[in-house]
Amino acid sequence: MTAQYKIPESVLVVIHTAEMEVLLIERADRPGFWQSVTGSKDAPDELLLETAVREVAEETGIVVQNLSEPALMTAASAIVPLENLQDWQLSNVYEIYPVWRHRYAPGVTRNTEHVFGLRVPRAIPIVLAPREHLNFIWLPHREAADRCFSSSNAEAILQLPMHMNI
Repeated sequence: MTAQYKIPESVLVVIHTAEMEVLLIERADRPGFWQSVTGSKDAPDELLLETAVREVAEETGIVVQNLSEPALMTAASAIVPLENLQDWQLSNVYEIYPVWRHRYAPGVTRNTEHVFGLRVPRAIPIVLAPREHLNFIWLPHREAADRCFSSSNAEAILQLPMHMNI
């Protein structure tokens, strides 16, 4: 049986309100490490938009979909229109932290991360994946950037004002 390695291409989704409050989630495997929603492609041919939609749902319970389509979840789900998800056309290539390299194929040391923004209402219910995250917090964007353990995540959050055209 072949090991299933993570694909070194991922998304970072900055979830924010119209008032530029940013949702951060605390990693379960590293308490005290706060970040935006992140995740790798499940397959090489998975579209980045699909990866972003899937990761947001898995990590926060927020369903992003075209509102002209039937609801994917129950009526109690937190549904956000697909047009609220914006590809910021920003990519970061970074060295994978050594503690997480075992998840990738031997010799893979770099990941390409594509940044998206998702505008949501402040009162949206957040349902964390308990194996992945311990807590969540809403912070003004500059405070959120200061709280992130990842410099690329912090830099993306600081760019939020330039992407508030939706």
